[in-house]
Amino acid sequence: MGGLLSLAGPKCKTRDYVETSANESCKKQKISPSVDEEGPRLIPSLPDELSIQILARLPRICYFNLRLVSRKWKATIMNPELFNVRKELGMREEWLYVLTKAEDDKLLWHALDPLSRKWQRLPPLPSVINDEEEPRSSSSGLWMWNMVAPSFKIAEILRGWLGWKDTSDPMPFCGCAIGAVDGCLYVLGGFSRTSTVRCVWQFDPILNSWSEVASMSIGRAYSKTGILNNKLYVVGGVSRGQGGLNPLQSAEVFDPCTGTWSEVPSMPFSRAQVLPNPFVADMLKPIATGTTSYMGRLCVPQSLYSWPFFVDVGGEIYDPDTNSWVEMPIGMGEGWPARQTGTKLSVVVDGELYAFDPSSSLDSGKIKVYDQKEDAWKVVIGKVPICDFTDSESPYLLAGFHGKLHVITKDANHKIAVLRADLRDNFSSTSSSSTSLSADSVDEHSDTLAELDTVVWKVIASEDFGFAELYLSHIIVEDC
Repeated sequence: MGGLLSLAGPKCKTRDYVETSANESCKKQKISPSVDEEGPRLIPSLPDELSIQILARLPRICYFNLRLVSRKWKATIMNPELFNVRKELGMREEWLYVLTKAEDDKLLWHALDPLSRKWQRLPPLPSVINDEEEPRSSSSGLWMWNMVAPSFKIAEILRGWLGWKDTSDPMPFCGCAIGAVDGCLYVLGGFSRTSTVRCVWQFDPILNSWSEVASMSIGRAYSKTGILNNKLYVVGGVSRGQGGLNPLQSAEVFDPCTGTWSEVPSMPFSRAQVLPNPFVADMLKPIATGTTSYMGRLCVPQSLYSWPFFVDVGGEIYDPDTNSWVEMPIGMGEGWPARQTGTKLSVVVDGELYAFDPSSSLDSGKIKVYDQKEDAWKVVIGKVPICDFTDSESPYLLAGFHGKLHVITKDANHKIAVLRADLRDNFSSTSSSSTSLSADSVDEHSDTLAELDTVVWKVIASEDFGFAELYLSHIIVEDC
């Protein structure tokens, strides 16, 4: 599960900066007044235009410290114009963003630069809890999930949905969805106690800050998100009604260019309409269990839920060209691997759709790829090294960057490890074992790596975040 973000100056931002044509030299690019203001130069004895050319060539990891040099340096580093120059120079970087939950239930974002293997912590998301609410509620952070929540949490909520619980009981803020579009990260909706909320928060990596943007048309929790044509789609989820929680078939789309939301046709849930009798139809609730942008369309696998069981019923695909939904191919929908609590994790890498198929032992799994011609899921990696954490709420995540498939998990020492799948053909017989591990983690991870005939798993980074649990991940691509 991963989202692609662009960091080279979001295309639809209203910030002032000067664009240059593709055939125009970067060295002739005009500097905006906010950067080329009167006062000391960025670098003594050098024109600011040349200084910006120098700064644009530095790895982005350096910018966190360069902001501290002076106010002018900070303004330059946080100006989208600098990323425009990086775009012209082809300075493309991909960063991995990982969300973790600490022991005190605080949710923290961490950003990894895969090249330097350095981590950075993002500023905390502003509280959306009302001031009159209990301090613990406001300090516990947001439970941001782009997947179905841990089984014991979702069980309590869905029991209320089915009328098996007093839904007037206080409920923490939870069930948010995560999206990424136009260079920014978005946190959408969720529960605040017993109410679903409409609010949407945006994180801008250039400004390194959060801000609130236009709200969704309705409050929804546990919704799914996807990106098509540089627009953020949100589908499904649940809302709070008089009789408890109601499943949503509705969908809407956010355009970062205009900052507005528009309606999208609701999902038909066609498979749910042919249940044998009203009793079964009342017990089995249709829900969207994932989203993936694939082949220019939005694929939404679906399930029927009745505690504690999930029944796969295929899925539906949204085509933005026709603005309509069609039923997902049978093999694609029914064969889509599902993890615990019914969530279906997937990621697209170089146009191929991959999904993780967990094993019953929880200490390994398989990677499957969807074959569009044969309408079937096929195993491409027979063993993925995952430690056995039976009490872990989310023992693994998927991501795709640098053109390769990655798995984020926890190693035997409870460190968060980022593993990359490399083809064995890329390694010589004498160096495959040594290059399958990062230089600083040979002893730590030697027992967590699986080597097959065609694939070698390499730990590209690891970090000790204490006993933090994994929640989700996104990719920021600096290329637009």
